Amino acid sequence: MGNPAGVKRDFEALEKRRRQAIRLLERNDLNQSEVARRFRVCRQTVSRWIDQFRAGGQDALKKAGRAGRKSKLTEADRERLGELLLQSPEKLGYETPLWTCARVAHLIEKEWGVAYHRGHVWKILDDLGWSCQRPVGRARERNEEEIRRWRRVRWPAIKKKPKPKGARSSSSTKAE
Repeated sequence: MGNPAGVKRDFEALEKRRRQAIRLLERNDLNQSEVARRFRVCRQTVSRWIDQFRAGGQDALKKAGRAGRKSKLTEADRERLGELLLQSPEKLGYETPLWTCARVAHLIEKEWGVAYHRGHVWKILDDLGWSCQRPVGRARERNEEEIRRWRRVRWPAIKKKPKPKGARSSSSTKAE
């Protein structure tokens, strides 16, 4: 099931919960099903905690640490990536002034020899404080003054106007 998007796991709270559950079970206060209800987990999870505790003691209940695989880029590499992204993509040899995930993945592979799928690069960019931006699609030849003049002069001349109202229909008049 996991956490909602953007919510980090609290590994210390999870460890504390496991330890409390084992304490309740050791005192024989509650059975596995009742502990599972109190901690809002399934009974199999409580059973797994007991098995881990019996096999490895208190150390088996310790927090897991980070979730997922460790990044192949060091913190210094990430800082350097941030500096490179602040430069124009054109300066770094790309055709247009737009950073895409595919380009960032290519840059990371070129600079550090680490291959990231372009679909996962957004996580790195998010960690660096970058967000998804969409360029405004406007023609380079766009003439703002001509557009303003067209809206002021030409548009009112061709715009449809409501027809003048005639006499009201009999269905819309009220008997007084």
